[in-house]
Amino acid sequence: MTWQTVIGLEIHVQLSTKSKLFSGASTGFGAEPNTHVDLVDMGLPGVLPVPNKDAFLKAIRFGLATNAEINQVSSFDRKNYFYPDLPKGYQITQMAMPIVGKGSIKIFANGEEKIINITRAHLEEDAGKSVHDLFEGETGIDLNRAGTPLLEIVSEPEIANAKEAVAYFKAIRQIVTFLDICDGVMAEGSMRCDVNVSMKKVDDSELGTRAEIKNINSFKFIERAIAFEIDRQTKILESGGSVAQETRLYDSVKNETRSMRSKEEANDYRYFPEPDLLPVVISDKELEEIRSSLPELPEQKEKRYINEVKLEASEARIIASSKTMANMFEEACLKTDDSSLVARWLVGEVSALLNKDNIEIDESNLTSNNFAVLIGRISDKTISGKIAKSVLEEIWESGDGVDAIIKDKGLVQIQDESLLESIAKKIVEDNPGQVNAYKGGKDRLFGFFVGQVMKETQGKANPQSVNEILKKLLK
Repeated sequence: MTWQTVIGLEIHVQLSTKSKLFSGASTGFGAEPNTHVDLVDMGLPGVLPVPNKDAFLKAIRFGLATNAEINQVSSFDRKNYFYPDLPKGYQITQMAMPIVGKGSIKIFANGEEKIINITRAHLEEDAGKSVHDLFEGETGIDLNRAGTPLLEIVSEPEIANAKEAVAYFKAIRQIVTFLDICDGVMAEGSMRCDVNVSMKKVDDSELGTRAEIKNINSFKFIERAIAFEIDRQTKILESGGSVAQETRLYDSVKNETRSMRSKEEANDYRYFPEPDLLPVVISDKELEEIRSSLPELPEQKEKRYINEVKLEASEARIIASSKTMANMFEEACLKTDDSSLVARWLVGEVSALLNKDNIEIDESNLTSNNFAVLIGRISDKTISGKIAKSVLEEIWESGDGVDAIIKDKGLVQIQDESLLESIAKKIVEDNPGQVNAYKGGKDRLFGFFVGQVMKETQGKANPQSVNEILKKLLK
């Protein structure tokens, strides 16, 4: 029997505000446990929440960037559940009247473009964190994260496979980082997602029973968790069983999902309007001010790179996919008139290193300034492309500056044509057999002579000069 996979994602984006959603406590990452906490975060009786205006502005920026409906009147609700890292016993969220309504986003997966519709994006406060590995036999509670503003972005169940799910998550990450509403650092919990997976017969109109996999924070784990869950559910259905509606956790060590609890319905949370907060109203003027302040977004950059900078579509898509890479491209283009050279290095050598280490570019040691200087040294012929590759690899490992590496390792390109000519003459004289074969029609031997000169100069010879000199000597 043929089964169809149906996937929906709930992405939690930690908004980059300086203070929390309803308190003045800092949202800074990495502080000692329970040092970024105030009375509101601890849920002490008598304290009242005060909404953070910046969180609303950031949420609206996202809505406008995804062509979504903006609800100029939005309100908060209480979501009641009991867990140690939720001191109040409820979470303040937006259920009935979210700030952002229906929108859409374009993804590129499996060689094709596809539109994924967004159901809603609502503001809510984050919970604290349970720490299980500091005290033997005990669990600690860190409330530094409690109250941090989240934008929860809910997709329609229109994602067909793991590749599309990863592409969708990446597309959301692109937008929120380009908008400067989130730093996108998944290792620090700035973005994480819940993945809903269900299976149905191809001809069925109704969706199957879904399992929700909680709190996944890497592209690789999203893909692996979905693959495991598809296989698990398919085996259950093929054997005549039924899939339980439940919440599951992904174990990256064992590469499996396992049951956490039965899946709650909305009525289990006893939602009701938050009595301590009035509805928030966004005026037409405020909305237009936010709209006019939007930066150039990935799709717009991609089109500009193709139409104005004349990049290939594949190059433009890769470079515009990351704010950091786009910044590198534009800063490096100021160092040279050859934008195609810059693109080739980003799409070629830099992307190869990213793939080898399986990291994002903003996780590497390469900075926009270092990359721009490297391109500048290639353009002004201080170093050859071959030497530049070794310099890039050194930057990748150490983060050292380009000029410091060139100086310390003595990598400056040899441009003295008289010196290069004397080296080339000796190589031609020492290889009469290859010379005769080349003149006899074996043109590929030209590369042999170039290679010998480069070997003799330890790769420091100017390739263009070497080619011109050898062509004269081998006439």
